[in-house]
Amino acid sequence: MQEKLNLSNEWDKTFPKSEKVNHRKVTFHNRYGITLAADLYEPKEYEGKLSAIAVCGPFGAVKEQASGLYAQKMAEKGFLTLAFDPSFTGESGGNVRNVASPDINTEDFQAAVDFLSVQENVDPEKIGIIGICGWGGMALNAAAIDTRIKATVTSTMYDMSRVNANGYFDEQDSEEDRYKSRVALNSQRTEDYKKGTYKRAGGVVDPLPEDAPFYVKDYYAYYKTERGYHKRSLNSNDGWNVTGTMSFMNQPILQYSNEIRNAVLMIHGEKAHSCYFTKDAYKNMTENSKYKNNKELLIIPNAVHTDLYDNLDIIPFDKIEDFFKKNLK
Repeated sequence: MQEKLNLSNEWDKTFPKSEKVNHRKVTFHNRYGITLAADLYEPKEYEGKLSAIAVCGPFGAVKEQASGLYAQKMAEKGFLTLAFDPSFTGESGGNVRNVASPDINTEDFQAAVDFLSVQENVDPEKIGIIGICGWGGMALNAAAIDTRIKATVTSTMYDMSRVNANGYFDEQDSEEDRYKSRVALNSQRTEDYKKGTYKRAGGVVDPLPEDAPFYVKDYYAYYKTERGYHKRSLNSNDGWNVTGTMSFMNQPILQYSNEIRNAVLMIHGEKAHSCYFTKDAYKNMTENSKYKNNKELLIIPNAVHTDLYDNLDIIPFDKIEDFFKKNLK
């Protein structure tokens, strides 16, 4: 069932290697037969079976960026962690590249839980997940369907269904705007099929226009500079296929979030352009829900979107540690 992947043997992360944890590359498969590549981090010293955490995101990033940083930091705190590349991206498999799917990418999180559940040094009753940016939404979606996930953290979350259907800040939330998008996307499908290739949408704009909105400058400062650039990151390079995320338009991913029984912590920066995604998702998750008592919203003062990618002075790792220790027991 496993595809043969070409995995890098070098430490090619955007963050320094910790001497407090062991690291190795691993692979696992999802139920669609796609083999996923991951970095596994574990404490150098521990006793008994460990609590485990799967980490993914941001949307268009790779495990060598923010998700790997989160995974390594949580391993330093005593968890076995797994940072993985989603299907069709990074070092993971999937014959078509640079596409996303609300179904398959939710499955990717569940496949990570499959893998962690059978590790000899992991307690299968103590598994959590962390989703960053667009994979925050996928993490909530996974938590809504996978009862093995005992605790979920979202960080600087995007709802990819909402942004694809409504545009940024819901400025294209109309039937007419969605119709125009559908016409353009389906015209591109025809062109792609004729040419036998997929046109790329372009990653973060480069060079950066002087009049770019702040959130574009925020992304540029991470993905296009030494701070966060990675050669396999879609956002750092040519981006998704133009049609790569179109299925999100009519496949809402958070339909049953208010039925999540296990614990959820949602973290966002106060000044992030994307903060409305988390505030609204938290409201929808807790309103008319019998399970609101173990849900928590944490807004970080003055933080912007990418601060929660890699700013160790701002990411509340101690809070995340306390949350998982409380709920993975």
